[in-house]
Amino acid sequence: MFTPSRDEVRRFFCSAWKKHQERLPLAGAEVTAADVAARHPEYHLLLSQPEAALQEEWTPEGGAMNPFLHLSMHLAIAEQLSIDQPPGIRAAFSRLVQRMDAHAAEHVLLECLGEVLWSAQQRGGMPDSDRYLEKVLQHTT
Repeated sequence: MFTPSRDEVRRFFCSAWKKHQERLPLAGAEVTAADVAARHPEYHLLLSQPEAALQEEWTPEGGAMNPFLHLSMHLAIAEQLSIDQPPGIRAAFSRLVQRMDAHAAEHVLLECLGEVLWSAQQRGGMPDSDRYLEKVLQHTT
């Protein structure tokens, strides 16, 4: 399993964004990272300042979402949708997109994924993919 450090994740997103801005070729996950970043203009300034991004801290107590966690979760969701894992997530996402735009639908998945990850951390176990899909499906009706 690939487990990059906090700084590696931040550098990755900043680098992908810089390449996108400079219209340089993107490879692999950089394509998705740049696409996700482009849909989040609130992060553009931060992504354009990699050294500042490496120093910044976002804590739950501060009330702000960590932009790099948010972008990383979008990457995870893109991967889930591309391989339909957990099985049925792609169909559930398609149903959401019938009711809202794709980015808003991704945010529904992001919220559900966040809840399932938090629950797994609290109990010290693995994320429950059945519960994740169940939570997403609740938003499709």
